[in-house]
Parts: sequence; structure tokens; C-alpha cells
Amino acid sequence: MTLATGRVAVEDRARRTAGRSDDAILDAVGRVLEQRRPRPGIALDVGCGTGRLAARLAPRWPRYIGVDVVRHAGLDPACEFHAVDLDTEPLPLPDDAVDLTLSIETIEHLENPRRFVRELARVTRPGGCVIVTTPNQLSVLSLLCLLTRGRFVAFQDVDYPAHVTALLESDLCRIAGECGLTDARVDYSRAGRVPLTRRRYPAALSARFPRRCSDNVVLSALKPA
Repeated sequence: MTLATGRVAVEDRARRTAGRSDDAILDAVGRVLEQRRPRPGIALDVGCGTGRLAARLAPRWPRYIGVDVVRHAGLDPACEFHAVDLDTEPLPLPDDAVDLTLSIETIEHLENPRRFVRELARVTRPGGCVIVTTPNQLSVLSLLCLLTRGRFVAFQDVDYPAHVTALLESDLCRIAGECGLTDARVDYSRAGRVPLTRRRYPAALSARFPRRCSDNVVLSALKPA
């Protein structure tokens, strides 16, 4: 199987996701924001999907800008939105334009994660915060899948070509540093599926062993002031 290219193919890949992220991922982003306490102002949501982050960011970030390759159904018609092919086009914002830049479950869909994070860093103001989430390759479920099937759990044939780039948390931290970001930290969704079942880990166990019991990882980093 080969990766289809071109605007139509990219839009098709985007529509397969339905533009939604699990509540556990959004809750994890909320925890990171509480820990980091980035300054209020303008928030940019890259790969915004249906825009569920907007309500969670208000009122500290009253101006919300959404970017995605397609405008998903469910996105507030009043939302400031830009359609961008994130594989080939730059973000349609000037340097140092926003205070908080987020990309939720998007980087795994892209061919060049370093180019992507450079763009996130470019549009973030000095002193601003960048947050990126992606599937956690180091969970028990994903490692067992790698051992038995030779692929991480979120990168099976059924996930392709929507998911094309698997990144470890070490990759995320290295990329952040290469793109000029500092104080990179890793957190987790603290929610994950128990292998060979449809059940989720108990909350207490996920909190105790977040790396192994979380389906998703969260990177946060700062742009130097």
C-alpha cells in the first residue's frame, strides 16, 4: 500500500478522523495548562477538528483560532478558521502571533513532524507555550502490539493512511529542542485500554503508572522569552 498524496487525498485522510479527540486527552491538556499557567491571550488550535478545545480555553484565551485541512462539521460557524494542508503549507500567521499553540492528535497524521513543530514554534510568541499530543507508543498495550504484530497499536493497517508517523516521547522532546523550544515536559492522558479487553484501567492505576497505562502522551514546551 502506498501513501496517497495531493489535496484530495489529504482531505480524505482528515475526514476519516471525524475531527474528534477523546475527553481523556482534552482533560490531560487541561491539567498541563493548570501546571504551566501560560499567559492568557490568543490561542491557536492546529488540527482543531470540531473545535472542542475552544470552550475549555475560554475565558483565559478569548481569541481562538482554528486550523485544519478541512472544516469539520460541528465547528462553530463563528470560529476564526483557516484551511491548511499541514504537510505542505505554512501556518497562515506571522511570526510571534499567538500566546498558546496547541496541536491535539495531529502530528501522527503528518509526514514531517520536525517541519510541523518548527511552524508551531514560529507562530508562538516568546514566553508562549506549545502543547502537542499523540498516541503513546510506550503503553503496555502498544508495546505488546509491537511485540506480537510488529507495529505500534495505533499504526495498524486499519489506521493507515490516517496515521503515518509514530513518535516516542523522547522523539517529541528532541524535536522540541531542535525547534528552539525549552523546558520540554511529558505528561499522559492517564486513561488507557487494558490489553485483550475493551476495559479501561482503573483511574488509580493509570495515575500511579501513567506511561504504561495511558493511550496518549502530552508534550508541553516553552518558547524562550
